[in-house]
Amino acid sequence: MGILTFSLNVTLDGCVDHQEGIADDETHAHFTRLMDESGAMLWGRVTYEMMESAWPAVARGDTEAPPAMREWAEKLEAKPKYVVSSTRTDFPWTNSHHIAGDLREGVQKLKDATPDGVLLGSGALATELDRLDLIDEYQFLVHPRIAGHGPTLYQRGLPGTRRLELISASPFRAGAVAMHYRRAR
Repeated sequence: MGILTFSLNVTLDGCVDHQEGIADDETHAHFTRLMDESGAMLWGRVTYEMMESAWPAVARGDTEAPPAMREWAEKLEAKPKYVVSSTRTDFPWTNSHHIAGDLREGVQKLKDATPDGVLLGSGALATELDRLDLIDEYQFLVHPRIAGHGPTLYQRGLPGTRRLELISASPFRAGAVAMHYRRAR
């Protein structure tokens, strides 16, 4: 059985707005490595639609992008992508699959079928999956910024505190820090 890893950019004040982070080559290389190490991506509908609106054009070469961004886009194009949605059923982007029905059952089946693990990249979905006790690890890239606005990490709240064990902390040249935690069980 694979593990479910929640990975996201976050500012020091908890903002997870994708426009607030540092988007340099080192950041893209970090997330490309995380994607390479996992067997599939998992998103909610909103994140899927944001990704679908940008990355396929970069992968095709229709949009100018630096080499690190193009590498991310090309690998993302090939990676299996799973989407949780109760409002949309058609996901035409290459290698996209819908998870419908019972959330716990659908995501557990995905974990069981993906020995290399699943990389989760949606804040709102992460809250629901954490409530269901399905997240095993957390890989946050903490950016040296205070956004002063939301959306914020776990803004919908959790029923209790999550105890985590630090696996690693790696500083980046621009001041961001890659934090890797495992759920303490």
